[in-house]
Amino acid sequence: MRARGIVYAVTFLIVILVIWGIFTNPPYIHQRARVLQQHIFGAQRATVVTAAVPETSHPKCSLSKNCPIDHFAFQIRSGAATVVGPKICFDGNIVMSGVMNNVGPGLNLVLVNGENGKIEKFDYFNMYSGETKAILDFLKTIKPGMIVLVASFDDAATKMTDEIRNIFAGLGSSSIKDVKFRDSWVFAGGAGTEQKSPFEKLAANNQKTNIYGNWPEVVEIAGCFPRKI
Repeated sequence: MRARGIVYAVTFLIVILVIWGIFTNPPYIHQRARVLQQHIFGAQRATVVTAAVPETSHPKCSLSKNCPIDHFAFQIRSGAATVVGPKICFDGNIVMSGVMNNVGPGLNLVLVNGENGKIEKFDYFNMYSGETKAILDFLKTIKPGMIVLVASFDDAATKMTDEIRNIFAGLGSSSIKDVKFRDSWVFAGGAGTEQKSPFEKLAANNQKTNIYGNWPEVVEIAGCFPRKI
C-alpha cells in the first residue's frame, strides 16, 4: 500500500513539473501554435486550390486528345478474318463490337444524327450470302446531315452492287470502287456533302501480304468528325 502511495505521489509530481515547464516556456507554446496554425490554414489553402482546378475529362473513343467542342470523337476498327468482330465507337460510346455480340460478317453500319450525336440506327448485313435488298433499304433511310460509320468483317464485296457502291461514293468514299473480296475496309462519311471524306482505310486481300492467311490485316481509323450545323 505504501509503495503504491509513493508511485502516485511521484506521478503527480511529474505532471506538475511538465505543466510548469510548458507555461514557463513561451517559445515552446508559440512553436506549437505556429505548427497548429500552419496545419489548419495550410490544409484549407490546399482544399481551395484543389476545388479551383476543374476536372479534365479523358479523351473519348481511345483518342490521344479531346476533340473540339464542335466535333464528335470516333473510332472504327475492321474485323480480323472471321475470328474477331469489328468495333465502332462514337462520342465515347461503343455502339457495335464483338464483345457486345451485335456485329456480323459483311458490312457493319451505324447511322448518327450529325447535329446532336444521337445514334439513329445500326445493323450488319451479310455481303456474301445475304440479300442486297436489305442493305439497300437501310442505306436509303440515310438523310442529309447524318454521319455514316462502316466497318467490314470477313467479306464485304461479294454481294456489293454498283448501286450500293454509288451510295457510299455519294457519302464521301474514295475507295469503295476498289473494295473486293475479303478486303478490310473502314469508313466514316456524311450525307449531303460533295466532299470526299478523309476518314477511310482499305487493306487489300493479297496472299503475299495477308496477315491472317486468306484475310488481310485489321484496319482502323479514329479522329474527330465535324458536327453538322
